[in-house]
Amino acid sequence: MSGDPRTMTCDQFQAQLPELIGSGVDLSSDPHLAGCALCSALLADIEAIAEAARQLLPAIEPPDELWEQIESAILQEEDTPASY
Repeated sequence: MSGDPRTMTCDQFQAQLPELIGSGVDLSSDPHLAGCALCSALLADIEAIAEAARQLLPAIEPPDELWEQIESAILQEEDTPASY
């Protein structure tokens, strides 16, 4: 994060949230969050919404056969001369 997190305003912190959420950065020890109930509550709400969305739309892994079919189609297309 840019600037000193201890003197970061809520606007500055919240402007960086889209980049931080889902990036794997651990925000639990962030100095701004430690002293700001508003941003802590906002982050908790965002995390709850994200978790609810994950439960509504679970990630489904396609079967291995699908990747084989895609690879086969790509290879076949590469072997076929282009007709213009």
